[in-house]
This record gives sequence, structure tokens and C-alpha cells, in this order.
Amino acid sequence: MTDLATGQLPDGWEGLLDKDERIIWQGRPGGGFEFRIGNAVGAVFGLFFAGFALFWMIMASMAGGFFWMFGLLHFFVGLGIAFGSVFWGAWKRRHSWYTLTDRRAFIATDIPFKGRSLKSYPITAATTLDFVSDDPASIMFAREMRRGRNGSYEAQVGFERIADAPEVYRMMREIQELKQE
Repeated sequence: MTDLATGQLPDGWEGLLDKDERIIWQGRPGGGFEFRIGNAVGAVFGLFFAGFALFWMIMASMAGGFFWMFGLLHFFVGLGIAFGSVFWGAWKRRHSWYTLTDRRAFIATDIPFKGRSLKSYPITAATTLDFVSDDPASIMFAREMRRGRNGSYEAQVGFERIADAPEVYRMMREIQELKQE
């Protein structure tokens, strides 16, 4: 990372920023594992799904032949649901980068099989900033619709689990104050 105080534009940002827009902070989320109630529900469901598939495969194998192999797909899907619900958040954070300019917040991800993504969110006087005081803290500043298994849902977007969250929150509040003037 370059020294942001010198005004040098880090590699890869050419053509992405507006005229006179400058980067004031860059960081990465904490990649540590966190276990929440939603993770437990997904893990239990996935293990139940995989367990039922395993039971079905054992019973089908007693009939002879290779019919039991149709249960393999369900078994691995169940394991994917179980382990994905527990480890996906940490894995995604390990492949994310955050940037704050004097106008916008950027979230970059590089997830294998999904590719690279760069999303920008304007910071205006009307932007709602939510400081979530976990350890480490998060700053949520946008909402977006996402597709789920049972339709669409609204998800909070922000700088998750950053070590210097109080300082970044202060910078974002200063940007908002300048937008009000």
C-alpha cells in the first residue's frame, strides 16, 4: 500500500476515481472466524441433510447395484451447506479490500470462480452510518437487495470487522459534514 498522505495514487486506481477525488484510507477486514446463531442453523440443517443422504445411501446400497450413488450429490450438498454457513463469511473477508475516498466507499473482492468485483457507495449527508461495536468493529453504510433461497432480502453493506473502525467512522462523519455545507 502506498503512503496516502503524499497523494500518490496506488496502482490499479487510474481511471476509477473522479477528478480531484483522493483516497484517504485503505484497509482489510479481519479474516477471523465468527460464529452466530444464523451459522448454527445453517450448520445443523446441512448436517441433517447430509446425514439423511448418508442413511439413504446405506439403505440403497443394501439393494445392490450402483443406485446408492445418486445420494452422493445430496450428501455433498449437505456438507457444503453445513461448512459453508460456518466458514463462508471469514473466507469472503479474507478475499476483500476496503477503500475510502473523500467521496465514496469502495469494497473490492476477488473470489475464485466468481471473479473480481469492485463496488462503490457514495457517502452523502443522507448516508446512514451504523457503527457496530463488535471486536473488531464494523461500519455499515448501505443496503442492497440480494437473492436468497426463498426470494430476495435486504442486506447491510459496509466495512466489516476493521481494526481502526473508530478512526474510519470519524473520517466518514467528516465527509458527511463537508457534504452538508
